[in-house]
Amino acid sequence: MNFILSPIQFRHLIVFSLMLMSTGVFSQDQKRDTTKLPFAIADEKKLSDEDLKDKKEGMYVTGTPDISSDPVNGFGIGGEGSLFFNGRRNDPFFNYTAYRAKLDFVVFVTTKEQKEFFLKLDVPYIFNTKWRLRVEGGYEANPNLLFFGLTPQESLKGLQYYPVNEATGQPDSTQAPVTNASWSDYEKNGLVGPNEFYHTYYKKEGVINVSVERSFFGDKVGTLIGFELAQLNYTTFEGNSLLKNQSDAGLVKGVKNNFITIAQFGLAYDTRDLEPDPSSGLFLELTDEVSSKSLGSSYNFNKIYAHANWYKSIMPSVFSKLVFAGRLGLGYISGDAPFFEYQDQWSQEGDIEGLGGARTLRGYKISRFVGRLMDFNNFELRWRFAKAKMFNQQFAFSAVPFFDIGGVYDNLASFDFSQMRYSEGLGLRVAWNVNTILRFDYAWSKEDQQFFFNLAHTF
Repeated sequence: MNFILSPIQFRHLIVFSLMLMSTGVFSQDQKRDTTKLPFAIADEKKLSDEDLKDKKEGMYVTGTPDISSDPVNGFGIGGEGSLFFNGRRNDPFFNYTAYRAKLDFVVFVTTKEQKEFFLKLDVPYIFNTKWRLRVEGGYEANPNLLFFGLTPQESLKGLQYYPVNEATGQPDSTQAPVTNASWSDYEKNGLVGPNEFYHTYYKKEGVINVSVERSFFGDKVGTLIGFELAQLNYTTFEGNSLLKNQSDAGLVKGVKNNFITIAQFGLAYDTRDLEPDPSSGLFLELTDEVSSKSLGSSYNFNKIYAHANWYKSIMPSVFSKLVFAGRLGLGYISGDAPFFEYQDQWSQEGDIEGLGGARTLRGYKISRFVGRLMDFNNFELRWRFAKAKMFNQQFAFSAVPFFDIGGVYDNLASFDFSQMRYSEGLGLRVAWNVNTILRFDYAWSKEDQQFFFNLAHTF
């Protein structure tokens, strides 16, 4: 079974969805000239007066060049943006949702051959009902992904290398190894010669994901069901490869071609006042992913993920916006899952790709730490220090110091604080027309320093 929509078919799906919205969701201006809601929504979900003042009406586009440079992926350039449909202020939902519909796009390439092309459609309160539709599809090719092993015993080890023999230019195993090295020293001295691609592998993926959500109890509680289809191919490079070694030894599954089908289920409690940039409220989520050969998948496995995000305005009489934001996350995988599923936990808010990278431990490389059980915690203080209006666009600027901590384990019984790693950093957030958040983060740990530029908050 190989069911992957072609680019033409996927484009037809997007066009059809937009046609539905244009005849249903957006026809509300002709059907309704009142702010009366068709069903109750909790007061906690209402946007703040400041955010409502800055919120634009109608349809508009936000986008930004995506430019980056790092030793893993090289120099990259592309674009990320969103097409928003906000409706009018007499829309009964205008005060309660960041947008009536949003179409995101990502186009990105790097000098080291990483490529990403994605479209994401999100329609809250579709047809003025309690239902929400999300559709995502795209393609990614990345020859720069990293693998450090599947167990905590492997991935939690400090970086280690043998000094290079000046005569041969190769690592000399007769000398004492350098342990707990920084990433820059490890890359310069350890990932050389036949070990150049020791941690690196190549991924090609085409994916389609469709989900629907239904809200209850004043839109505070939501249930979700979804389905994902993915065709994936994983290969290693010539030389000494950790992934190839473990695959050949039967320790990991998933190298070469894979077809994955996943049924997704979720339950969420949400009292955030503004999804893209909350000032107050809670977001609690529990998701479960089931992959089964009976559904056409190559594997049988199950993944459970839970997290709790909370947002609290501090001294609102003094600061226009000073928000403490915290997140606690926990994920567990069981069954005969392939190696790449250990590095992915699914959430309505975006995937979590192991510990490390832009969304968990920002001071470590992405997927630096993996295990069957993963926990992570993020804490940020978001201080809005300036606002400006330029070219008829609203901008708000926030300074964000942050602290990340997490660990990986075989199971709950093996939990040990010594297995936790942490990083810290400083970020800048630019809120563009309220809904689009530009995120700049510089993070450091005892092993690495990293800079990130992304759209949307970390959580």
